[in-house]
Amino acid sequence: MSTATYGLQDIKKELQHLSGLQIADLCLRLARHKKENKELLAYLLFEADNQSAFIEKVKAEVGFMFSQLPVRSYDAAKYLRKILRLIGKYVKFIASKEAEIELLINFCNNYIQYADSRTPYKPLRLILVRQIEKVRVAVGKLHEELQFDYVNDYNLMLEDAAKKLSWFNRNDYLL
Repeated sequence: MSTATYGLQDIKKELQHLSGLQIADLCLRLARHKKENKELLAYLLFEADNQSAFIEKVKAEVGFMFSQLPVRSYDAAKYLRKILRLIGKYVKFIASKEAEIELLINFCNNYIQYADSRTPYKPLRLILVRQIEKVRVAVGKLHEELQFDYVNDYNLMLEDAAKKLSWFNRNDYLL
């Protein structure tokens, strides 16, 4: 026996018929089942009204995590993926391309500052390259006026990477 799966439109219609108390009970029940649901609900209730402060808190947390970066390349790559999962989760919560770009540029800047610049370990290098590509694509999808705000930060990050990372070719990623 299988249960039916309903679409978002069906769920939305059904929620409109419920009282506020019933909706609150449903939200609390959802929050009990998954840690990510609880974190999303907490973000929506307590942090969503001040997005810029939340982004700054995430940047501080990511900066602290980078200060704890392991020395060995294999462990560092695993730890960087953990940081990226955290950033991805928060980007999903915020649901804003601008916030995603800001957090990924911050990640790249921290990578340039903290990661071993002389490592021959290709997976470690590819982590930075993939994030730079993500930023480039995301900036390209923004409105022209918003693009201008982020292109300067992006280009500064590329210059810094070219100076500190001998294997990095900045011209491959210019906008």
